[in-house]
Amino acid sequence: MRKGLVLLVLALLMAVGTAQAAEKKMKVGFVYVSPVGDAGWSYAHDVARKAIEALPDVEVKYLEAVKEGADSERVFLKMARNKYDLIFGTSFGYMNPMLKVSKKFPKTVFMHCSGYETSKNMGNYFGRMYQARYLSGMVAGAMTKSNVLGYVGAFPMPEVIRGINAFTLGARSVNPKAEVRVVWTKTWYDPAIEKEGAKSLLDVGADVIAQHQDSPGPQEAAQERGVYSIGYNTDMSSFAPKSHLVAPIWNWTPFYMEVLQSVKDGTWKSGSTWNGLAEGVVDLSPMSDMVPADVQKKVLARRDEIKDGSYVVFSGPVKDQSGTVRIADGTEPSDQDLLKMGWFVEGVIGTTK
Repeated sequence: MRKGLVLLVLALLMAVGTAQAAEKKMKVGFVYVSPVGDAGWSYAHDVARKAIEALPDVEVKYLEAVKEGADSERVFLKMARNKYDLIFGTSFGYMNPMLKVSKKFPKTVFMHCSGYETSKNMGNYFGRMYQARYLSGMVAGAMTKSNVLGYVGAFPMPEVIRGINAFTLGARSVNPKAEVRVVWTKTWYDPAIEKEGAKSLLDVGADVIAQHQDSPGPQEAAQERGVYSIGYNTDMSSFAPKSHLVAPIWNWTPFYMEVLQSVKDGTWKSGSTWNGLAEGVVDLSPMSDMVPADVQKKVLARRDEIKDGSYVVFSGPVKDQSGTVRIADGTEPSDQDLLKMGWFVEGVIGTTK
């Protein structure tokens, strides 16, 4: 009888231990503005999510195609009420809704991508994608024959404007005659609208199409017309293999793992993180064989210079569209200047509205 009682107690203790271990699993949520698909912005974040999901002590959930604004607030609120330890919101328009929810749930850590607001338990993060944009611009500038580069942009906001400017500076560093024509779609993800935007640029002579959009629609339009394209977010070469030259890409896994570990350790602190080529958050996809070897060599050499800090993308002198010097010779803009950039550099044809 006594032996049976001991075994029963041991069994109960093991059951309690197992339950406690299960309860200790860290709950992590991801919220995406577009469908995950197999390429693009949300897909790049989801690659990191899958790496986290493979960890034994983490429970992960994601929601895709969540609209910015009220819809996202409801999602963040539900996750917080369900006692998620860490929530990533991966679109600019999630910033204010996440900030609002963060103040109601101080025990949850919130991380917002691409914004600037913080609270005691909400940080923000992004990557210096403009560095990779510059490099892709070098490729585009070297490959154009018409000297007209098309750029399909989502919204006229600093993040996108900064990327267009860097792309233009890169293109004109190897081809001073290159100009960049911009169209705005006013959407992050709408393949049909993105494709039509690219077609409008092709109609005015663009023979390389670049994009700040989530889908490969612009590249498909370029391939259909027999011209080149520059992707974004992930390597999109499979969607337009006869057109795709290169893509500025994201690698969120190391950063997300770092954030996760800091929350586990209790060392996480609110703040702003803006990593670049040096930290591996942004990079270039492999360049197509269509890009000549000498061009690839020049681009990769500049990539190394940006990584080690010996070359700064927005080092002056830099002029705006009107020819006015915005960044003086021998100077560099501060991060705050870059984060609020609202003007186009010389060589861009389009408006910031």
